[in-house]
Amino acid sequence: MLMTEIILKKKNQQILTKEEIEFFVNGYAKGNIPDYQASALLMAIVINGLNDTETAQLTKAMMHSGEIIDLSKIKGIKSDKHSTGGVGDKTSLVLGPMVAACGVRIAKMSGRGLGHTGGTLDKLESIPGFKIERTRQQFINQVNKIGFSIIGQSANLVPADKKMYALRDVTGTVQSIPLIASSIMSKKLATGADTILLDVKYGSGAFYADPKDATRLAKAMVNIGKAMKKDTRAIITSMDQPLGEAIGNALEVIEAINTLSGKGPKDLLELCLKAGAIMLRQAKICKTEQEARLLLQKNITNGKALKVFKDMVIAQEGDGSYIDNPKKFSIAKNVIPVKIKQGGYIKSIDTLKLGIAAMKLGAGRAKKEDKIDPAAGIMIYKKVGDLIKPNDVVVYLHTNTAKYEDIIKEVVAAFELSSSKVVPQPLILNTIE
Repeated sequence: MLMTEIILKKKNQQILTKEEIEFFVNGYAKGNIPDYQASALLMAIVINGLNDTETAQLTKAMMHSGEIIDLSKIKGIKSDKHSTGGVGDKTSLVLGPMVAACGVRIAKMSGRGLGHTGGTLDKLESIPGFKIERTRQQFINQVNKIGFSIIGQSANLVPADKKMYALRDVTGTVQSIPLIASSIMSKKLATGADTILLDVKYGSGAFYADPKDATRLAKAMVNIGKAMKKDTRAIITSMDQPLGEAIGNALEVIEAINTLSGKGPKDLLELCLKAGAIMLRQAKICKTEQEARLLLQKNITNGKALKVFKDMVIAQEGDGSYIDNPKKFSIAKNVIPVKIKQGGYIKSIDTLKLGIAAMKLGAGRAKKEDKIDPAAGIMIYKKVGDLIKPNDVVVYLHTNTAKYEDIIKEVVAAFELSSSKVVPQPLILNTIE
């Protein structure tokens, strides 16, 4: 089999066979296919696409390029949730304990955040002592005992995707729904969960601004799950403004604790209730959405969900006293109020601008080797649709850097005002089940 023939076939809009896709994935992962040939095929895929069968076969080949996690020693239904990412997205820290408190096993592996805000692992590491590295046996024992664990991804998980994504990143071939879908799903399927829920974001702070593109991506991933005989469902949610009020690592952990204590922002709670209700139905714990939402809310009210989170933190060597008393988290030296001179209704928020501002304050990474300041971030108290008066404070910046004057200007520029009342878009656009 020749790589040139495979490239020409896709260039001419023909369908690739299972054997041809496996030849490419395995050959590139092992170093037998050079970057220039791999990038040529990737560009042909970006231009001409892949059908559902090709996309599923690409996912399966990538999935089997490395270690497949065996979770069979964990009792009960193992569920996983994946978000395509956004600003202030601390959903896993709230949703995981809520669902685990209802009897579903959450054995989650996460990657590092690279970009405007930290990832789930970075948020958890803002808790003193918290360890993301666990042996396989520690991981399994913890999920069996507590029902919940989040650890770092294995280095041997889907190596073909790691290599392919790095190439896509420098060859302008990231923006392809079949390639994005297979990249995400190959990792999710390799981690061994019985059910998968996808939270696909759209809007100014998401990978796709257009909800139609987000829906196409969600459907592609659900189709992959179906082809692999895995219960996979999706929700399409808005990232046209930050989720909740906190942007930044320790700030988001505090907000997660508050939400699990029944005192969190309404939008974050609503997203977790919606997603959790789907996960409970996937795990056959509840039959209806209403029954599931009542159970999830009950486990917040009675403290079980927060206890699961604290038990997980302690099991992974974190200081559980920070969960009991979030005021123990370090506060940045500088907490700066940001005001908007004119009054009016908030028409829109450029969520990406806020995310980049948070990164500049120290909450994210511009480069892989950058260090994150756990205390840095933004607290946002005015959202789309809110009426503000002249010189009202809209956000507070939290930073240990002394250079923040330009960042204030960038944050102010992220808010667009209107003289007439504004109705915000719904947080949850659609579900795909």
